[in-house]
Amino acid sequence: MGPGRLRRDGADLDILGRRRLWYGLSLALLALSLAGLLGRGLNLGVEFTGGSVFTFTSASATVEEVRDAVGGALRGSGDEQVIVQRTGAHGWRVTTGLTAGDRASDEQVERVRRALAARFGLPPGEVGVQVIGASWGGRVTERAVLGLAVLLIAVIGYLSFAFEWRMALAAVAALGHDLVVTAGVYAWSGFEVTPATLLGFLTILGYSLYDAVVVFDMIKEVTARLGSTGKMTYTQAANRALNATLVRSLNTTLVAILPVASILFIGTTLLGAGTLKDLSLALFVGMIVGTYSSLCVATPLLVALKEREPRYAALARRVAGRDRALAGAGRAAPGDRAARAGRGPATTAHKRRKRQS
Repeated sequence: MGPGRLRRDGADLDILGRRRLWYGLSLALLALSLAGLLGRGLNLGVEFTGGSVFTFTSASATVEEVRDAVGGALRGSGDEQVIVQRTGAHGWRVTTGLTAGDRASDEQVERVRRALAARFGLPPGEVGVQVIGASWGGRVTERAVLGLAVLLIAVIGYLSFAFEWRMALAAVAALGHDLVVTAGVYAWSGFEVTPATLLGFLTILGYSLYDAVVVFDMIKEVTARLGSTGKMTYTQAANRALNATLVRSLNTTLVAILPVASILFIGTTLLGAGTLKDLSLALFVGMIVGTYSSLCVATPLLVALKEREPRYAALARRVAGRDRALAGAGRAAPGDRAARAGRGPATTAHKRRKRQS
């Protein structure tokens, strides 16, 4: 089987041999994400900024008419922050900057409600109102940060106990990579960040961690007897483990992404603003980035840390010296035959020379 082709029971790709490419790609994604976060910022929902939300149903309303009705009711109040969104076929959601204890007095809220009801021929009771203080969003953020901290501590503790601290460090670095890139997508796309978005962030961390644990478990199994055989370096063995789990990881991600993509499409195009839309984008981006990071971020970092250990550094020198000696003799190295999935077409040139001779 030629290099770069997938098969049902594994693959033959030199993934770790291209680690500089993955490092460069990840750094570019992180730089682009940070530029969006620092330049554009996140479009925080009313739950975090505070404000008033008015909801109603009208089949004949347009965005301009809704904005004019609300703007007329707020004229002179000093509040010009009005966001109009469709929710479903005939639903509407209007967000203003009126907050409790500030300019959102009962009279102003009632004035906007009556203006919307009168403009679209609705009873005032059919215009829903929700006034949210900014402190509520602050509490949600604190709990989300606390949940993230607990998750990271649990991840470090579990991976250090079940595997080793180097795997824990690599996994946490991959989780941070996933968070920043997903947040950057929200910054550049302008999607609203709501409590449902935070829930999506925590969910993708769990998915990314699961994928990394699967890869690490295979690496642990492949490298268990590495020192005694001496046929491969740690990098070659880890690359072999990556190839063994690659098809499974891609298939699992594809199966998981398809329903999430349909939810994202339905939430964006049919239902408009809502929890499904806020949650599905985080899941969609996070699953893709999480699969990439477990294969191309966490594992290369782990290999870089492990190759610094004296025994694996000595093993790498021993394998390299043996390969040079065998190459000078015109024979294929044992490591090339044993780790063909880990090194790709390393012995192709030797085989071609032998056939020609």
